Amino acid sequence: MQRVRLRYTKRGRLRFTSHRDFQRAFERALRRAEVPMAYSAGFTPHPKVSYANAAPTGTGSEAEYLEIALTEARDPERLRALLDESLPAGLDIVDAVEARTSGLADRLTASVWELRLDGVALADAEHAVDAFMKAETVEVQRKMKNGMRTFDARAAVAGLEAQGAGPETQSPQPDRPTDQPCAILRLVVRHVTPAVRPDDVLSGLRAVADLAPPVPAAVTRLAQGLFDEETGTVTDPLAPDREAVAAAPLMAAATAAATASA
Repeated sequence: MQRVRLRYTKRGRLRFTSHRDFQRAFERALRRAEVPMAYSAGFTPHPKVSYANAAPTGTGSEAEYLEIALTEARDPERLRALLDESLPAGLDIVDAVEARTSGLADRLTASVWELRLDGVALADAEHAVDAFMKAETVEVQRKMKNGMRTFDARAAVAGLEAQGAGPETQSPQPDRPTDQPCAILRLVVRHVTPAVRPDDVLSGLRAVADLAPPVPAAVTRLAQGLFDEETGTVTDPLAPDREAVAAAPLMAAATAAATASA
């Protein structure tokens, strides 16, 4: 059995697809691409697909991850291309690597988010960010299955900064206003329980500085992976697998040489 890990995106209008919608679309893509999937046992077998930390409905993402199990070996890049062709534009498979290490979900400990605040001046955003980061705790509320819950949105935030919208950050979404000021927030948040989402941080900014964008924020996850405490960055969770794949021929050659000399 071969395991392959994939990175996919949710772009444009497809950001409004739920995780269940994506699951259905992806399973159809597996059938169209004739992928030799491994299936679970039991009366209702399902393809062995493991999804990791999906983004909330309504948010875009450049860094969603899943793992599939195959009954026959396939070239990861060829598999990526076939699946990408079988999915609608916006749900794009952008990276694939053979799984050579364990614990992909354990390497998704933090996310980098971009929050586009149309109608918000940069100075107002900077003031709110400064107040949020200086606060010891920022309590917010969110409705959950068991009712309203109050929790601290500050402790999970490893980094938050504001910047103006330049040409490189122009929104590709036609429904976003273009003739108003716009501030861009770059948020790095640790994955904790309960999860702190970008909308929780926006609620916290409203609580500490009365920051209330006139239109809903456009939220995109840019990356997720292990959080490096020294650099404050989030690392690529597929890098260990790529390194293991690259090292495999060298290890095989070394083993063959040792066997021959013995």
